[in-house]
Amino acid sequence: MFTLTPLAAEQIARAAAEQAESKPMLRVAAKLDADDGELVYGMGFDEEREDDLVLDVGGGVMILIAPPSQPLLENTTLDFTEVQPGEFQFIFRGGCSSPTAKSGCGSCGGGCS
Repeated sequence: MFTLTPLAAEQIARAAAEQAESKPMLRVAAKLDADDGELVYGMGFDEEREDDLVLDVGGGVMILIAPPSQPLLENTTLDFTEVQPGEFQFIFRGGCSSPTAKSGCGSCGGGCS
């Protein structure tokens, strides 16, 4: 199961409140890079698609995960943490992640790493 830390959920809820949509959903994705096999993460607000896994993680935050990303995100936690003094980033922990995993995001406004 994919989970969020309370701090990540709070940050996503803040960003969601700034969206024009009444109840935006955060899409979280993962894939293996074709060139080097590294796990690459991504996230951004999106609309639900057929076959998406929809998770209500509390605090009004809904997470969307497409079928290809589901096994890669199993047992993964999304955290929002201070990586350097005054610099906060979303970090994916656990699951299929590796020390060389890369992440990115769309329009969540959270300063992804």
